[in-house]
Amino acid sequence: MSKVVILSGSPSTQSRLYGLIHYATEQLREAGAEVTLLNVVDLPAEDLIKANFNSPDVTASLALLADADAVIVASPVYKAAYSGLLKIFLDLVPQEGLREKPVLPLFIGGTLAHLLVIDYALKPVLNALGGRHFLGGVYAVDQWVERLPGGAYGLSEELVVRLDRSVKELNELLKL
Repeated sequence: MSKVVILSGSPSTQSRLYGLIHYATEQLREAGAEVTLLNVVDLPAEDLIKANFNSPDVTASLALLADADAVIVASPVYKAAYSGLLKIFLDLVPQEGLREKPVLPLFIGGTLAHLLVIDYALKPVLNALGGRHFLGGVYAVDQWVERLPGGAYGLSEELVVRLDRSVKELNELLKL
């Protein structure tokens, strides 16, 4: 069974980003993948800020990432870049921590004007961590994700098509 870690850099677990995360998780699990959601916001802030590599939470999170066959990097877009919370965590990942792991970005922002954040802000950092196989990724606009009663999310048809295509590509790489 392939292991996929979804690394969420959202400072809020109520973000519409979780509409994308939950959808991708369901699709991957249906295909037979073991999916683990790693919410950076749940890690001790002091350990992240001070780069405490001896922290049990940081150590366990980095071990999850190291053991993954693929990584989904998810973040909201703030000020034309991914979240600072995600950057703080990525700074803790070892130099070759993403080598030979397919990486699928899932991003959400308020406008299409930030569409290139994946290519110009995220990919250079992931490349520095050994990441070389980047899937096209999905950038969504907030309006494409509707909050529904009970904590569920409704996704626009266009967004579902794009998520299906990206998750299918990841499944094919993992041979699911």
